[in-house]
Parts: sequence; structure tokens; C-alpha cells
Amino acid sequence: MTHAPSLWKNRNFRLVFSATAISNLGDGIAMVAYPWLATLISKDPLDIAFVAFASRLPWFLLALPAGVITDRVSHKKLMVGADIFRALLTLCVVALVFWMPSSGAILLLAAAAFMLGAAEVLRDNTAQTILPQLVDKRDLPKANGTMWSAEQIIGEFVGPPLAGFLIAIALPLPFLLDAVSFAVAAGLVWRLRPRPVPAARQAPALVAMKEGMVWLWQHKIIFRLAMVTGFMNFTGTVALTILVLFAQDILGVGALGYGLIMSFGAVGGGLGGLLAPRLIQRIGEGWALRIAVLLFGVQMLIIGAATHAAWVGFALFLGTFGSLLWNVVAVPFRQRATPPELLGRVNSVYRFISWGVIPLGAILAGVMVKGFDRFTSYEVALRAPYFVVGGLLFLAAIYVFFMVNPDDS
Repeated sequence: MTHAPSLWKNRNFRLVFSATAISNLGDGIAMVAYPWLATLISKDPLDIAFVAFASRLPWFLLALPAGVITDRVSHKKLMVGADIFRALLTLCVVALVFWMPSSGAILLLAAAAFMLGAAEVLRDNTAQTILPQLVDKRDLPKANGTMWSAEQIIGEFVGPPLAGFLIAIALPLPFLLDAVSFAVAAGLVWRLRPRPVPAARQAPALVAMKEGMVWLWQHKIIFRLAMVTGFMNFTGTVALTILVLFAQDILGVGALGYGLIMSFGAVGGGLGGLLAPRLIQRIGEGWALRIAVLLFGVQMLIIGAATHAAWVGFALFLGTFGSLLWNVVAVPFRQRATPPELLGRVNSVYRFISWGVIPLGAILAGVMVKGFDRFTSYEVALRAPYFVVGGLLFLAAIYVFFMVNPDDS
């Protein structure tokens, strides 16, 4: 990686980068381990969707209050507390793996997924909010791109195949490593020395949330970015929720093979994080966003038609590259445009819009498979959702072409 020296000489950035890399190794392992554990408990698409739904429901329930909390509490302490909580809760999942009751296991796994998701809401919202306190504004695009490259390469290239390997040895191992990653990340974040920001006015919680909502609504470009991001997350969740069943029952792969498929996306994400800033400088932010949505849609169509695991890996490569291209435009644009004292709340409102729909995508995935399965073969039922969401994403690309262009702001 070749970046501005000022970025890598920044002690705070090195610490937050290391914490991100380590915790995302655990996240990449969890990406395979949790859905795989769910399929060992039940093969019902609705059960698999229910666990995914529970893990993302906190983004709908807690995203808005998380912004108020972020703007009122020490960012560093909040991130450390969330990581320690996730470490302890993941150890409880290890106990579940050993115990594995004959009934209610899906409910217990879903409950753990919900609590982990709640901690993730606080941690991730705070992580985006604290970054401008750690690096200069001129370094934000490169800092975000570098962080996302680490997330993709380590979280999606190293983590998933490692999870498959660990599952093949012993099912509890990936969860143990996940817990350790959270604990180490907490220790690194504790060493941060962020710059102070103006204190948020201590208005009542509902008034404070309204301030973030009003600001976002009035900034039309950022509001439209939030809406399209939400649609992309919604359709992406439909696809990823049933991908574990698609891989097992259509492609016939095991845990290691599924991990390797997931790792292909990391290559696209790594390249997206590294190359996106240069590409955006050449073609402009508006065209970068249009290309990103198109790539996301093409990904879905390729998966739906895939007959070999390599095609699914290639599709994930394209989709993740598009996703990183989108984020490298949208997130720094929001960080630069938002007043520092409002950033936590604006981030939370943005994420409420863009992530709050994810639980619905998870449930819709199970419902679609069940619904198509009544009238078609099981294989067609697993393929059909990818064509449906692929078509919808092409409609979203048309909207982005005419209505979303940060270059005009």
C-alpha cells in the first residue's frame, strides 16, 4: 500500500487500523461460522432467515438512539465497552456449541445474534464518528479506503476460509478466535488519543435525534445516498441470507469451500478500497456511484445463473468492488459535510435508513424461497431471488444516474 506518509505516521490511525484489522478477522470468521452453525441446527430457510433477521434487527431498533449516545459519551470508552461485551457474548456462543440443546437452539442463537448486533450498532456508529478526530480532513478518503481494504482483505479473504478450516477441526474454534479478536481490538482502541470535539448540546433525546433527522433531510444528496444505500443493503441481504443454502444444496460445497467462495469478494473489496480514490478522481463521484450500483446488480444475476462455485466467487468480486466504490464516495462525503457536533446523530440517522431495512431483507429471503418452492423445484426457488433483486438493482441504477450526483453539490 502506498499512501501519504502523514497518514501512517499518525499513531491514532495506526492503532485504529490495527484494531479494525484484528476485529474484522473475527468478523470474517463469524461470517461463515454463524450461518453454518444455523444450518447444522436447522435446514429450514425461514430458520436461517430468522437468525439473520435477529442479527440485523438492532440496526432498525437502535440506530437512532445510538447516535444520541455517540454524541454524548466518550467515543473511545463506548467502542472499548462494545468490544468487550461482544467478546464475552461470543464465549457464551461457544458454550451453546458445546451444549447444543435438542430444542430451542435456533432461538438461543438468534438471541445471541441480536445482542451482538446491538453492540455492533453502537461500536460501528462510533467508529465512523471518531475517525475525523483521529486523522486530518484531507486524509479522510485515503483513511477510509485503507480501512475498508483491510476490512475486505482480512475480513473476507482471510477470515472465511480460516473459518471453514477451523470448523473442519472443531466447531467451537472459530467462535473462540472471534472472541479473542474482540478483546484485542478493545485493548488497541483503549490506547487511542482522539482530538476533542465540540460538546453536543444536552437536549432531550427525542429533540437531539430530531436535529440529526432534520439536517439529513435538508441535505438532499446525503439523504438520497442513504436511500440508495438502504436499497442496496436490502437486496444484498436477500442474496447473502440464502447463499449458505445455495452453496450447500446447489453447488455442493462444504464449510471450507463456502469460506473460499466468500473470500473472493475480499479481492474486489481490497482493490476497491485501494483503487477507488484514483478512479473517482478520474471519472468523478457521480459516475463512480452509477458504476457501483450496476456492478452490484450484475453480481446478483451471475449468482442466480451460476453452476460452479467459481462463478459465485467472481460475482462476489464484482459486487464487493462496487460496494467499496460506493462507500469511498458516500462516507467521506458525509464526514466532510456534517458539522462535527452532529456527526454521531447524522451517522445514526443515515444508518437507520441504510441499515434499518436489512432485517426485512433477511426475512424476505426465507419467505421468497419458501414461496417459490411451492410452485417450482427447490433449485429454482434458491435461484429466483437473485434474478428478482438483480432486476431491482438495475432500476436503482437508473435512479442514481438522474438523481444522485455529489459532483453537483
